[in-house]
Amino acid sequence: MTALPWPDHLMTLDEWDKLPEDPSRRFELVEGILIVSPRPALLHQRATVRLADQLDDQLPRELTALAEVEVVIDERPPATIRAPDVVVTGAELAEKNLARLYASDVVLAVEIISPGSGRTDRVTKLFEYAQAGIPHYWLVELPEPVTLAAYTLAGDHYELVVSPATGVVTVTEPAWVELDLPALIAR
Repeated sequence: MTALPWPDHLMTLDEWDKLPEDPSRRFELVEGILIVSPRPALLHQRATVRLADQLDDQLPRELTALAEVEVVIDERPPATIRAPDVVVTGAELAEKNLARLYASDVVLAVEIISPGSGRTDRVTKLFEYAQAGIPHYWLVELPEPVTLAAYTLAGDHYELVVSPATGVVTVTEPAWVELDLPALIAR
């Protein structure tokens, strides 16, 4: 087994593109620094797929929900690329089969909080996604009871529009959807 040579400098987008694919880990680039974390646990993965499916089934035809898409938050050196658990974007963009999206392409970013990601999801990504202009941001907390907090962009920051809610939750932005939160992790 060959070890990946870890960068000893701030990475560029070109260097990011040259990284080998490794589905055993999750990669993000934060201000040029390569962040490597373990893949999420199975319950997290189940919730991700089910949330994307619930959203996609209810979104207007011009929108689609996708899981684990790279999003360029800031392409200026040092670049930042995040991989939200679920994003909502234009259906036409998805059909182009792009390698990644830009923040301006994303209508909604969703993070499912994992052990070890809470501060990043609640603080860092909340700030980064707002600064990048992503109109909506949701946080889903596992395990039971599954909760959803929804934020909408107000200028350069997010405002909470759905306090952490449980059960079946109706959200009106970016589209009218009814989410069955317990179903995200049910057997």
